[in-house]
Amino acid sequence: MQITGTDLGFSGSGSSLEALQLSAASCVITTDSEGSRLARQSSQVQSIELRTYVFLDSLQPQLAAYMGTVSQGFLPIPGDACLWLEVSPGMAVHRVTDIALKASTVRLGQMIVERAFGSLALYHRDQSNVLHSGDVVLEAIGSTVEQRSRCEVSWTEIIRAITPDHAVLINRQNRRGSMIQSGMSMFILETEPAGYVLIAANEAEKASNITIVDVKAVGAFGRLTLAGREGDVEEAAAAAMRAVDMVNRRAKA
Repeated sequence: MQITGTDLGFSGSGSSLEALQLSAASCVITTDSEGSRLARQSSQVQSIELRTYVFLDSLQPQLAAYMGTVSQGFLPIPGDACLWLEVSPGMAVHRVTDIALKASTVRLGQMIVERAFGSLALYHRDQSNVLHSGDVVLEAIGSTVEQRSRCEVSWTEIIRAITPDHAVLINRQNRRGSMIQSGMSMFILETEPAGYVLIAANEAEKASNITIVDVKAVGAFGRLTLAGREGDVEEAAAAAMRAVDMVNRRAKA
């Protein structure tokens, strides 16, 4: 018996209508047009490019607080596990978000839709929930962590004993993080893709007693600004660069 192009496998001399009614609970009827639409959607999902995949095992207090100031969704709590994903094209982030949220009980903290890129942040106290959602997304788009884009460092520098004028301008421009004071040293890092500054910031805060001034993880480039005593900033900068190196060790050339 053929219904809208789908073979349901009924044959013999019995009543086809009766057989159809009996098996209705386990029968899915898809029209030819619906089948082509689903195939097209599957093809589109498989064409999504994974730009950034960043897993943070435990959000540090300052970074969690900073992310909370820019979050339009559920607020992160220090100690939460976090997954930051960036995909291309930008609108594809809606499909990726849907897949991730339906895979586990993670909470959506941010979702940014740009023309070229789309980003999202997922949080949960349980690391396994966050990792499971990440695995399901990777499987759905036919990608792996190793296939994410490499982290390119566009600029990195430590500026020592910052002047009062410079500190004032930085503080006026960046109102979501902590303030930098004159005389402090400052570490700045710019990466492409943008999301990699998050793992750099988190590892830097773990390693040293520094102040997070600014963390921009969206756009064409990510920017991180840290401040503190000279020795602390040097230690934090080294930890941040080790995090970048670890990302690139897992990424395919």
